Amino acid sequence: MASRLTTAASVCIGKHGSPSLRTRFHGSASNPLHKFISYPTVAGLRYPIRAIHGATAEAVAPKKAGEEKSYQDWKIKMLYDGECPLCMREVNMLRERNKQYGAIKFVDISSDDYSPEENQGLDYKTVMGRIHAIQSDGTVVTDVEAFRRLYEEVGLGWVYAITKYKPIATIADAVYGVWAKYRLQITGRPPLEEVLELRKKNKVEVCSDSKTCKM
Repeated sequence: MASRLTTAASVCIGKHGSPSLRTRFHGSASNPLHKFISYPTVAGLRYPIRAIHGATAEAVAPKKAGEEKSYQDWKIKMLYDGECPLCMREVNMLRERNKQYGAIKFVDISSDDYSPEENQGLDYKTVMGRIHAIQSDGTVVTDVEAFRRLYEEVGLGWVYAITKYKPIATIADAVYGVWAKYRLQITGRPPLEEVLELRKKNKVEVCSDSKTCKM
């Protein structure tokens, strides 16, 4: 929005016929674009001469504090199972933190729209086996390293910082491996084979009503 600031000078004739100046100010004096300008008079004029000096400035709206960055600028992509209740607690926490950073793109692998082609060829079965994350350069990271990279992008790198050291990383990956192996059973879901079969069945039903299918 452009704001127009004007300065007007009105000229009048004094008692002795000598020119006199009268300067009038329009707008706010706090604006640096405002200027006072006086103009000489011409004797004998009945009406004041009015001169306008204007300056136009384009106002730039500042970016709101805490405004979430566009996901087009994501630095890492998190592939998560949206049907896992325990997993979603962590996902929701990271998503809330991500509002300040906009560094993580969240991809629900349980969605019918999930596409391996758009995620480094990682199919549903592979990603269901353990956590996967994809960096913006295409590098795929898994297990505890994936968590560490994700947490680093939202200012929580200290949580997994100790896992950068090999002895600790090995132990952490082993513990996570146990969780990943029994995750479905712990959360009260059927075995992976049954989940895959049910997903395949649902896909067939969807494909029967649509020409485009994603497996």
